[in-house]
Amino acid sequence: MKKYHQRMKKKLENKATLNLGIVGGGRACKFFLELLRRDLFNTLSVNIVGVCDVNPNAEGLLLAKKMGIYTTNDFRDLFKLKDLDVVIELTGSREVLLQLTTLRPKGLGVLEHNISKLLRDYFLTSERLKSAEQEAAMEKRAWEFLIHQTNERILVLDPDFCIVDANEAFLKAMEKTKEEVVGAKCYAITHGLSAPCSRAHPELGCPLIETLRTGESAHAIHEHALPSFPPFYCEVVTYPLKGADGEVRRVIEVMRDITEEFSSRLEKRIKDMKEDLKGLIQEDRMISLGKLVASSVHEINNPIQGLLTFCGLMQEILEEGEPGPEELEKFKKYLSLMYRELVRCGNIVSGLLSFSRQKESKYRDVDLNEILDQVISLTRHKMEIQNISLKTEYYSQPLVLNGDMNQLQQCFLNLIFNAMEAMPEGGELHVSSELEPSGHQALIYIRDTGCGIPEEDLEHIFDPFFTKKREGQGTGLGLSIVYGVVKNHSGKIKVESQLGKGTTFILSFPLG
Repeated sequence: MKKYHQRMKKKLENKATLNLGIVGGGRACKFFLELLRRDLFNTLSVNIVGVCDVNPNAEGLLLAKKMGIYTTNDFRDLFKLKDLDVVIELTGSREVLLQLTTLRPKGLGVLEHNISKLLRDYFLTSERLKSAEQEAAMEKRAWEFLIHQTNERILVLDPDFCIVDANEAFLKAMEKTKEEVVGAKCYAITHGLSAPCSRAHPELGCPLIETLRTGESAHAIHEHALPSFPPFYCEVVTYPLKGADGEVRRVIEVMRDITEEFSSRLEKRIKDMKEDLKGLIQEDRMISLGKLVASSVHEINNPIQGLLTFCGLMQEILEEGEPGPEELEKFKKYLSLMYRELVRCGNIVSGLLSFSRQKESKYRDVDLNEILDQVISLTRHKMEIQNISLKTEYYSQPLVLNGDMNQLQQCFLNLIFNAMEAMPEGGELHVSSELEPSGHQALIYIRDTGCGIPEEDLEHIFDPFFTKKREGQGTGLGLSIVYGVVKNHSGKIKVESQLGKGTTFILSFPLG
């Protein structure tokens, strides 16, 4: 075993190295280990760094232990090995291959092989190899084994971006023949470009350039959009092949189609973002509730003082003796006034309780006019306190869309609060709704005569946490929540503003 490791060390010093892990320690693994012990490759050192099999008596696993190679019964342990380049799946199980592909670290290659017979051929042929020409032939067959017996799309490139070789999986995906691909530039074949990807589209990045620059493996995700088929996403990983002088002579580029996986991740991210938005909306509702309660305290205090006054007057009348007809008429008048004030207080409290209650997010048919009216009823008294005159003009018919009432309430409330905060000394607030001439869109206008928004800030007002308010006056989330709610309802929002003259928010929502 000591000689084996000494030989491996010497190989590593003089050759390009490929560190392999093997999942499946059966007969194919044993043949592969025996093949590599014979030191068949002149320019490439294939170093087995770990073998995995659930059967502790698998013949390949036992040979690996004998050779001093790391062994395990859990393939995830292989991912922890230092400098691991590629994992070869030799179990023949699609489930194992899927788990390997899903759980592998970024940049780690996974090769699928149906190789028992092929390895046996290598082993028997190696017995007959004597001349340098025969060894070169074996090395060529080894390349074909590593490159062509896999479902991943693989290219062999030179430092000038020229394609030296391509496997069947790549040719099939690109709908090209080998004659069309070999000798062509990789960026022309994969992206239809006339210059390297990173030069034509800097946001793409080029793992080949990175590997040539660093001499290390590189990774990128590319969107491919060729005329003959729909756009798809590929994870691109490059591996350097170095000469005896340490210079990169060739680069292996492995492409894995991750369109379905990418779409699934994107859908999950969108779902998570929607869940985050729901939480932010509820938190923002609590902040809004605090503002409403502060103004409602004054609105409720006035009728309570009236009730106390009427109760005192009635008590004085009763203390003077049995009330006569004139006093009974006063009682009726006082009770009528008290009843109206109590109803008013009840409506205020009911509105606050309804607004504060966290309800399950649910899309149903809702009337935008009705929601606007509910929000205005909650804020009307606060407007009066701030000396803001309100004007409403609603479309004559219901504007019905499929939406979440809670989200839309918070959206309109944030815009109205925003307008009120822009008019601390009073002003005019105009809220209106109308039907677009096409009949397919509802338009909501919220105009104020406040301080306006500087032109340089207009493009940032919907950014989370962007605010020009003093500390303690705002979180900077109000308008970003508005934007999120509008987009959740497939709507659009734009803003028009002039410093010193006011701001108009225009929201459009698809009806039906």
